[in-house]
Amino acid sequence: MALLALSVVTACRRDKPEVLDNSFASDNSMAENLFNDVYKVVDDVSSQTDGIREDGVGCIDTIIVDTTSNPRTVTIDFGTDDCVGEDGRIRKGILNITYTGRYRDEGTVITITPQNYTVNGYQINGTKTISNMGTNDLGQYYFNIEVTGSITAPAGLWTNSWNSSRTRTWVTGYNTLALIDDAYEITGTASGVNRYGNPYQMQITTPLRAEIVCPWLVSGVLNITPEGADTRTVNFGSGDCNNGFTVTVNGETEVFNGGN
Repeated sequence: MALLALSVVTACRRDKPEVLDNSFASDNSMAENLFNDVYKVVDDVSSQTDGIREDGVGCIDTIIVDTTSNPRTVTIDFGTDDCVGEDGRIRKGILNITYTGRYRDEGTVITITPQNYTVNGYQINGTKTISNMGTNDLGQYYFNIEVTGSITAPAGLWTNSWNSSRTRTWVTGYNTLALIDDAYEITGTASGVNRYGNPYQMQITTPLRAEIVCPWLVSGVLNITPEGADTRTVNFGSGDCNNGFTVTVNGETEVFNGGN
């Protein structure tokens, strides 16, 4: 999930500023992927009923479940030291979760609040709320997801903000107990303020695909429109798990390959 700082542009390429100023695409992708990672961790450790699976993420110190409170609560604690998980990501901190019912039950509302929680050194702040809307005409579960949050870079170098309103449809794996075949398609909108304080709007035009076996988005297309600037089209590819994407502005395309 694109936790990369985009390449520094050399002076000889400043003739294409609309293409090369891709902090908007980078910051949106970073927020997208980090908040997807929060969801992935909670999904990975949660059973489909009341309970917890074995730690498949790695590095979790403790999981505390309170089924007597209303709403019920889960605390996932990665501890205060950086730890490399099974997926190669470095995590520490706490995820606080409240839930009103079982994950698959229509009407269940799950709220996730990070607490001093970092992934690869990036601190994730805010809340993510997931509402189970039942099943669609194909029998697939779908969820409305609201995020109000921000990402702070290592050492506090910068902070961006990100708010989103999405529909997340469970397209494969919803009828099996295994995790490995779980995949979701995401549609909707977002808005944010990039690391330089510039606002933008975002619209998904082709559903984004998130797979439980990949830490990054594997496909999908979205448009980012900065305030007072031209729209950027961000394409996450056609299914490869490679942390890469392209950004196109005014017919000019830049290719970015992942680092983290």
